[in-house]
Amino acid sequence: MNESIRILNLFTIMNRGGAETMVMNYYRAIDKSKIQFDFMVHRQERGAYDDEIEAMGGRIFRMCPIYPQNLFKYQQLLKTFFDNHPEYRILHSHMSELGYFAFKEAIKHGVPVRICHAHSSPNFKIETFKEKLKVIPREILARRMRKLSTDFFVCSKIAGDWLFGSKNESRFIMMNNAVNASSFAYDEEIAYKIKSEMKWKDKIVVGHVGRLIAAKNHIFLIDIFHLFHLKHPNSILVLVGDGDQRENICNKIKKLNLEDSIILLGFRSDTANLYQAFDIFVFPSLYEGLPVSLIEAQSAGLSCIVSDTISTQAQILPSYTILSLNASPEVWVNEMEKHLNDKRENTTENIKKAKFDIYSNAEWLTNFYLNKLS
Repeated sequence: MNESIRILNLFTIMNRGGAETMVMNYYRAIDKSKIQFDFMVHRQERGAYDDEIEAMGGRIFRMCPIYPQNLFKYQQLLKTFFDNHPEYRILHSHMSELGYFAFKEAIKHGVPVRICHAHSSPNFKIETFKEKLKVIPREILARRMRKLSTDFFVCSKIAGDWLFGSKNESRFIMMNNAVNASSFAYDEEIAYKIKSEMKWKDKIVVGHVGRLIAAKNHIFLIDIFHLFHLKHPNSILVLVGDGDQRENICNKIKKLNLEDSIILLGFRSDTANLYQAFDIFVFPSLYEGLPVSLIEAQSAGLSCIVSDTISTQAQILPSYTILSLNASPEVWVNEMEKHLNDKRENTTENIKKAKFDIYSNAEWLTNFYLNKLS
């Protein structure tokens, strides 16, 4: 019997980010008698998904962070790695332009398939000064990386346009940010149980799932909720995720005296259940690729109010509303109120029809890998 083909996925660390969660969805669903995932990560500490990866037979290889002061060391580590692991014929990088270094070494070792995957579309205009300093080197690496990649994977057109250039759109290969739709399907009994356990039974629960980073625009979300809460004192805002903006978010919450009404849950492994307890989902990101959490929320039958910076490819349900970030919090609140009485339903068939269910997508990915090597 033939052994499964091992795919080497490149990540920074396997924590509960959008791209990481999406790849884990595929990993759980893929036929492991044919395809096995391994991971090259760039942090020494363990990630949230490491235990599950190893339980499914995946291997995790730890490299140093890709910092300028580490580049020589990193290149030496890559050479040693590929010298010792000639079994890898497919690299699948989820590190944007930073996959360049591994691809360069992989070519020297004759690795024939090098997939670069665009997961996001950065907006450097709103980034911190530190991030703006990276614009030119990032763009240089992106252009170089395109020449080394055999395949351009994208989660949305806007994500691909930045990393690969709009002139290369004919080469974009759409890999949907698919989810296990049935595991998120709305269940009234589960919703009641979770609301009871969390003591949210008499609350209007406004939900958001995403890392606490600047791009997710939590400060504006809190402004929206502040106004909503003045009109609906029995409302709460639940933030699932963590990140480097936690302190700023906590300061904002304290400034508006919302400590009792905004709940920061941090990273959670039970998001499928938490979606059941939400009443509405608000997502005013400054930029995105195509958020997995929006597919999850719609799989749970939630009405979603989202910013116009997000690809329209994320829209599945009619109750999905797009608003401008230039619109005032009042406009966002008015739209939220329109959807408070929307009926929640099982939307699994909607998700499947939109081609965001994980099982058909995992079969597609399996065939893609096998065909590349046939």
